[in-house]
Amino acid sequence: MSKIKTLTRGIIKENPVLVLVLGACPALAVSTQAENAIGMGAATTFVLLGSNIVISLLRNIIPEKVRIPCYIILIASFTVLAEMAVEAYAFSLHQSLGIFLPLIAVNCIIFARAEMFASKNRMVDSVLDALGSGAGFTLALLAIATIREIFGSGSWFGLPLPWLSDNNAAIFTLAPGGFIVFACLIALVNKVSKGQAIKRNDFGCQNCPSAVACGKIPGKGGES
Repeated sequence: MSKIKTLTRGIIKENPVLVLVLGACPALAVSTQAENAIGMGAATTFVLLGSNIVISLLRNIIPEKVRIPCYIILIASFTVLAEMAVEAYAFSLHQSLGIFLPLIAVNCIIFARAEMFASKNRMVDSVLDALGSGAGFTLALLAIATIREIFGSGSWFGLPLPWLSDNNAAIFTLAPGGFIVFACLIALVNKVSKGQAIKRNDFGCQNCPSAVACGKIPGKGGES
């Protein structure tokens, strides 16, 4: 796979949120304001980048049987660093993101990229993969948050918008509005890509980060 494809596939073709539907919980929870979306996206990208680099460098050293616990420790460590940095330099953002900031440690996107890519590829490719997936996650959150904030609060990045600030639809700031926007964006991506954003067979057990744990991959402790 070329370096450009490695970098860009996480933005549209394998967008973590709008195509693979990973990380949907934080995507909907913090996307009521565009500023929160940027903050969550940046923190997640930092953790994704750091864990991908370290896992790629240690992929031939980490024993097969304990690789998942090792991934957890590494990802949790980078999450703590990200949380401490946000709390120190952007306290208001830290308060807005709340529990979803430390929960980056269990984000399916990060585990998926660690298991499916970083553990099998060199550092340079892993960095590009992390940047692409992080950018795709951030852009998806920003798109959702932009729509919800504009129509739900009548503002964008906290700046009041003419007419909309006095004629907003509060439902967009609530969970139902989040799901409506989420569904519409998924449909839009599917329409733009003509249903070919990702092939159906790419969703098989071989590409699932949890396949080993549930015993679906032969030759790795599971049944064929």
